[in-house]
Amino acid sequence: MASIFSRIAAGEIPSYKVAENDKFFAFLDINPMAKGHTLVIPKQEVDYIYDLDDATLAELNVFAKKVAKAIEKAVPCKRVGVMVLGMEVPHAHIHLIPINKESDMLLSNRKLKLEQAEFEAIAQKIRDNI
Repeated sequence: MASIFSRIAAGEIPSYKVAENDKFFAFLDINPMAKGHTLVIPKQEVDYIYDLDDATLAELNVFAKKVAKAIEKAVPCKRVGVMVLGMEVPHAHIHLIPINKESDMLLSNRKLKLEQAEFEAIAQKIRDNI
């Protein structure tokens, strides 16, 4: 069975797409830790990021860097934090989270509740900077 992320990348489940190429897909997290919180995934279904072959892992990180640079331009922040957990969805993914201080990356922080229009505006701002 396809993971929820595979179904999002295939367009079967709606998302706020930020970037895409033939191998990778980036979209806004619907339970964001900050405005602009983005998930970057390989389209290839692999449960654990370190089970990706070396070339794909390297390409995923280069793709994520491009997205992170666009987030920095679109969302006021000091940095874009990078987090790899891999526990919540069985599909390799990278979290890119705009931050202003280290504590912005704490998993215990309250998640934001955004309206559809705000998600769409943020996704567009990031796309405009890629």
